[in-house]
Amino acid sequence: MSTAPAPRPVPRAGVLAIEAYVPGKSAVPPGVKLHKLSSNENPLGPSPKAMAAFAAAAQKLEIYPDGAATRLREAIGRRYGIDPARIVCGCGSDDLLSLLAYGYIGPGDEAIHSAHGFLIYDIAIRAAGGTPVVAPERDLTADVDAILQRVTERTRMVFLANPNNPTGTYLPFSEVKRLHAGLRPDIVLVLDAAYAEYVRNNDYSSGLELAATADNVVMTRTFSKIHGLAALRVGWAYAPAPVCDAMNRIRGAFNVNLPAIEAGIAAMEDRAHEDAAVVHNAHWAAWLTDALRGIGLDVVPSVGNFLLVGFPRGGGRDAAAADRYLAERGLVVRAVSSYGLPDHLRVTVGTEEANRLVAETLRSFMAAAPAHG
Repeated sequence: MSTAPAPRPVPRAGVLAIEAYVPGKSAVPPGVKLHKLSSNENPLGPSPKAMAAFAAAAQKLEIYPDGAATRLREAIGRRYGIDPARIVCGCGSDDLLSLLAYGYIGPGDEAIHSAHGFLIYDIAIRAAGGTPVVAPERDLTADVDAILQRVTERTRMVFLANPNNPTGTYLPFSEVKRLHAGLRPDIVLVLDAAYAEYVRNNDYSSGLELAATADNVVMTRTFSKIHGLAALRVGWAYAPAPVCDAMNRIRGAFNVNLPAIEAGIAAMEDRAHEDAAVVHNAHWAAWLTDALRGIGLDVVPSVGNFLLVGFPRGGGRDAAAADRYLAERGLVVRAVSSYGLPDHLRVTVGTEEANRLVAETLRSFMAAAPAHG
């Protein structure tokens, strides 16, 4: 009698090679106040108007949402002066990045991202059956020449996070345009601008202008960061009409839920709340950068709402030890070994209380005698 195991379903080639995305932690010891600084959430929370719109939507939960998210696309169009017909909304920008990969990448195709780019790019490329190609960075910043050198006849897409997560660095618009000019017209350039609203540098552009005028550029944005709607999962893409058509053919029929649509509309129209979040971040990002550098830590210049902090190796003062020390005191930050940065931690710019506590706690950590044994 045969003892061979019964056949069972097997995922298609490549699926089990994907490293599952692990979100930022949120657990601390019992009785310790949690300061979650691991997911780049807005410390001011969402707009009160967005919360009111979300609450009102609870009266209509038995009704399917508008599958095209028409009113949300119109609100975005009004805000940025762009054509709503060229906007696609999704369940966070992650959804949109995956739709782009599914629409344009297949077995045998390649897509390029930078060495420390957002982990979802690798997942989306592999899930679509394609092969990720990693371009090295220069000073933790995307390198246009390195990306262009890795373009082959099989390249179908380039993902560029600008600003980049988790480094907080960015490419000026002149470099983005140089990258675009160096790509074949059949290669899709995806500009992931999840943190665009926080950037104050005059040489930066989210890529909206390029997406408006080029046939192969897509810009993606999210409501999870500046708008504080991470729990609702809503994002949007601005793309050429043919790309929108492809995305709309394969997206979920109701991929943005009604509360997300209503809250997103209200958030898009509340400029005062957005401006307050930008002002808070600009002040406390600078303050925290100076404070951490003042205790001997390496802080990468950031234009986002987070800081990439470098720690010394060994001696009990490394990033892993710092992560544990912070967590024991209620400060949950993001380890970034999965991004190839084992000597760093990513710290969200939080409330005043959280920011001061991070600086105070890391000062104590760095001043402590090196661990032995």
